[in-house]
Amino acid sequence: MSNWKLAYQANCWGPMGGDAVGVTSISRLTYRTYADMARAIDEIASAGFSGIEMFDGNLLDYQGRMSTLRQLLDRAGLQFVAAYSGCNFIFPDMLAEELARLERVAAATAEAGGLYLVVGGGAQRAAGIAPGDSALLGAALDKVAALARKHGLSAHYHPHLSTMVETPAQVRDVFAQTEIGFCPDTAHLAAGGADVPALITELRDRITYVHMKGWQREPFRFTPLDEGDLDTRAILTTLKDLGFEGWIAAELDEWDDPLAGAKRTREFFRGFEGQQQG
Repeated sequence: MSNWKLAYQANCWGPMGGDAVGVTSISRLTYRTYADMARAIDEIASAGFSGIEMFDGNLLDYQGRMSTLRQLLDRAGLQFVAAYSGCNFIFPDMLAEELARLERVAAATAEAGGLYLVVGGGAQRAAGIAPGDSALLGAALDKVAALARKHGLSAHYHPHLSTMVETPAQVRDVFAQTEIGFCPDTAHLAAGGADVPALITELRDRITYVHMKGWQREPFRFTPLDEGDLDTRAILTTLKDLGFEGWIAAELDEWDDPLAGAKRTREFFRGFEGQQQG
């Protein structure tokens, strides 16, 4: 049996969005799920997970009253594992504002007892990726890694569709230019054209935290791990063979019944673990 630990993202307990004030105030531009986080915490625990990840906006809602979040987590028996943020990273005039936000997120993550700061981004310009954008992204990610360390956290970059890091070549390029850890999102990597087990093996020394969800090609959607076109069992087998012992956070960007989706995903892990023992 593998020694990894299982968490779940709270993002599908309500509609996903961002703070509208961030349109004119970059330092306040966070992701958020418009949902009751207390319910999400309780249901993630009841589905059988031992950790939780939240969007930065939902976490920052507890600033100044972090004891409330800690009480909710303790009651449910959940570890706060990570916060997820997104930034443009490639616009120098904007970067200081984005890093100021990430500083607040890192401090809140540490106060909540978290382990990881996960970031996505690297904006796609209207005219496409410009020469030098990859270097700008790499340098910004090094700053993220440094500010996370100040708060006792490990920082990870999450390649994401709609950013400038989608394809395997783009993933390799950015990690050649930064020291930050790699948080592979199995569905985003597959949709970007990656052989996910091979890419995880190639960059295994950068991986201590993993995002997992299923992916369906046509029509495009993210799914629980027991559904879709992605061979998640092959990915788990690769992680097991590599001796991975960190946290895996499963997620769904949206699902009509989030508790049912979480339970299906947890059963998928149990089935895999049972096969490994058999």
